[in-house]
Amino acid sequence: MSGMVIVGAGECGTRAALTLRADGYDGPVTLVGAETGDPYERPPLSKPDPDASPRRVPVATAERLSELNIDFRPSRTADRIDRAARKVHFADGTALAFDKLLLATGARPRRLTDPDDGHATAFRDFEDAKRLFVAPARRVTLIGAGLIGLELAAALRVRGHDVTVLEASDRALGRSVLPDLAGRIVARHREAGVDLRFDAAVSSIEPDAVLLCDGTRVPSETTIVAIGVVPETALAEAAGLATEDGIAVDATLRTVDPDIYAAGDCAAAAHPLYGRRLRVETWRNAQDQGMAAARNMPGAYTPYARVPWFWSDQYDLGLQVAGLPDEGAVTATRDLGPGATIIFSLSPDGRLVAASGLGPGNAVARDVRLSEMLIERGARPDPAALADPGVGLKSLLRAAGT
Repeated sequence: MSGMVIVGAGECGTRAALTLRADGYDGPVTLVGAETGDPYERPPLSKPDPDASPRRVPVATAERLSELNIDFRPSRTADRIDRAARKVHFADGTALAFDKLLLATGARPRRLTDPDDGHATAFRDFEDAKRLFVAPARRVTLIGAGLIGLELAAALRVRGHDVTVLEASDRALGRSVLPDLAGRIVARHREAGVDLRFDAAVSSIEPDAVLLCDGTRVPSETTIVAIGVVPETALAEAAGLATEDGIAVDATLRTVDPDIYAAGDCAAAAHPLYGRRLRVETWRNAQDQGMAAARNMPGAYTPYARVPWFWSDQYDLGLQVAGLPDEGAVTATRDLGPGATIIFSLSPDGRLVAASGLGPGNAVARDVRLSEMLIERGARPDPAALADPGVGLKSLLRAAGT
């Protein structure tokens, strides 16, 4: 048996398997994952309800996969790829032949190397979420003020934990969120009682404290390292596939080997809109690239050109960002009402490259979606029109044409 083999049973790999069947592929499909249990979604792990344990929301149950004649094999770790023999070998000594192979191996949490983080834990899977939210620890320290670190801070704070966030740089949320919006999010955390410190370089981590380079001792019952992720590329590299901050693939998500594809957090994909490779670590990208790879593996070869998009809910605030804010040289700001703002980023030649919105609940969702469509069309709207709430974005979309 050969057919389609998918290594990685997260959002990306599972969506790929489901799409193969939905699109009518009737050959063998094998979905292999390293974790136990049904494939599940990761975003709910950092956003549990205040009065509930973490939710393991399935992408698809084992029963559903079986109904679709998808051979689901959990608790299996891929060991190497034999490209000449068209086989994937596993740590348990078994092997699977393939006609086409999709690597959806995802990413692993980045670890501190100096200092050692042996007394800290990472946050990536359901077991990590259970340890954090079910454990009785009162004092929690988060190292890293990125999206995951701040989402965890909000979830812990509303549950009554004492939370400290330590960030080595001088601001939160790095390049993914514009400084004005990041500043508002930081202010909301401090209003909620989070002790958020910048330029806080960690010297060492002890079982009950984090020591900073300036001599400060931060008491901590539980310490979480949330400083980003590293793409899982070892399997691809050992097989001689090109890597570039991820497994290098073309716009159709195909590697240098025409029978091997990669998608999701592990893949650096050539993007037609931006003219370079992007590796995007978001739920929607994992879902959409998995589906796109599944359509291309049988021979469609359609370029993947979705605009990057992500969201984050923290307290009463909803953040949504479409596009790449750091590609912009000019910005225009639109006030959408009480507490709701969208900042548009434009390239030097006037092309809209990003829309970053922040407001209560879903206040910015509609306009960010319309902005995403403008970005997709390569629109060059007048910055004054973008800033004017009296000018509907739908009118700018019509002017951009189809």
